[in-house]
Amino acid sequence: MEQLRVLVADDHPVFRSGMLALLSSSAGIEVVGEAETGEQAIALAAELRPDVVLMDLQMPGTGGIEATRRILAVSPEVRVLVVTMYEDDDLVFAALKAGARGYVLKGASPTDVVRAVQVAGDGEAIFSPSIAEHLIGFFSQPRPAEPVFPELTEREREILDLMAQGRSNPEIAACLTLSLKTVRNHVSNIFGKLQVVDRAEAVMLAREAGLGRGRN
Repeated sequence: MEQLRVLVADDHPVFRSGMLALLSSSAGIEVVGEAETGEQAIALAAELRPDVVLMDLQMPGTGGIEATRRILAVSPEVRVLVVTMYEDDDLVFAALKAGARGYVLKGASPTDVVRAVQVAGDGEAIFSPSIAEHLIGFFSQPRPAEPVFPELTEREREILDLMAQGRSNPEIAACLTLSLKTVRNHVSNIFGKLQVVDRAEAVMLAREAGLGRGRN
């Protein structure tokens, strides 16, 4: 069976040594190199073309996220598996955005680490259970609905809503404490952004989108 070639990138010698020992003793895995900085990881990944790079996030010089991005820009076939002590949501999503195929915490058992390397080597995504819970929680949260007519500013949508209620420009100016000239400018901008020719067409679009329901 062809060996899975792995590069280990971590700035802590003790952890790196333990990871090298663990992976070297695992069937089907060959450790082809080790790096203690982001720059070394980038250079060795380009030179050695490993199947998997185990990447720590907090390293001197170029950090793990930027190193991941640069490695994959040159060698998109490489699978980067983040192995870190941090489970902050921002770091998880930054790593995934950079192209990491998995995110494993350093507290994971040796068996889980080896399995994560094998899964990443097969091209699949792998996450520690707590990280998976973070992701599930994030994506299960209701996302805020996109506002109608996103091309309009908040003030323009407010004015369009009042237009859809049947308010005239002077009434809108009084309601929002704006000058009549300012309201006219906003209305003109609304026509341009919605690509309508007159007020009636703008009001029709607004009412079809659900605006104008606040009229007493």
